[in-house]
Amino acid sequence: MKRFENKTVLITGGGSGIGLACATRMATEGANVVIADINEHGATEAVKNIIAQGGKASYIHCDVAQAEDCKKAIDHAICTYKKLDYAINNAGVGGESNLVADYSLEGWQKIMDINLNSVFYCMKYEITAMLQTGGGSIVNMSSILGHVGFASSSGYVSAKHALLGLTKNAAIEYALKNIRVNAICPGFIETPLLTNAGIQDGNELYNYIASLHPMKRMGKAEEVASASLWLLSDEASFVTGTHLLVDGGYTSI
Repeated sequence: MKRFENKTVLITGGGSGIGLACATRMATEGANVVIADINEHGATEAVKNIIAQGGKASYIHCDVAQAEDCKKAIDHAICTYKKLDYAINNAGVGGESNLVADYSLEGWQKIMDINLNSVFYCMKYEITAMLQTGGGSIVNMSSILGHVGFASSSGYVSAKHALLGLTKNAAIEYALKNIRVNAICPGFIETPLLTNAGIQDGNELYNYIASLHPMKRMGKAEEVASASLWLLSDEASFVTGTHLLVDGGYTSI
């Protein structure tokens, strides 16, 4: 029997990058996959590919910065597959690059809404659903920048640090309710998030950032997916309230 056979997972931002890798792997291991994403093209293509390979998946349009959209995504998962067993709260943006004194109010609010508030919204409704069916497991996607600082990224760094605090608190509150909550802190991973920031394979900035990792390379989305699936699974049954660094040694220096 596959590891996640007949289980349902909701993945925000599942239409590209790390979220897509998680969606693909979960489907391969038997899960019913719900992709909640604002990127309709990427998400619908992901669903088509999963189904073409014999998996089960559906898509719902979701702007995670809106609490009502997050609720609708969880409702969609339950309506389609009867219950919610797992969630990977992955959706996020890089946000504005600026010094603290120059950071725009609009940019600050946007990154907090998408990278932090969205996870609270999702967990609020995910946990409510899981309590009704006996428990579940949640992975929140933080970052190495939830562990250390990075110049000109105060919004992103602040949101990802706060996300770890939210993860720990939820884990404590629901530890006796059979709900585990953990976080992943990826290093710099080859995803559209980096490409959109101008960090492309072979250019000077890419090479510099890759060199910051002791392994001297960027990570792969599939490597983060593997760690995420482990945390969701029963193999991590005594793991809650922690964050797993998947960073090629970046934070060890």
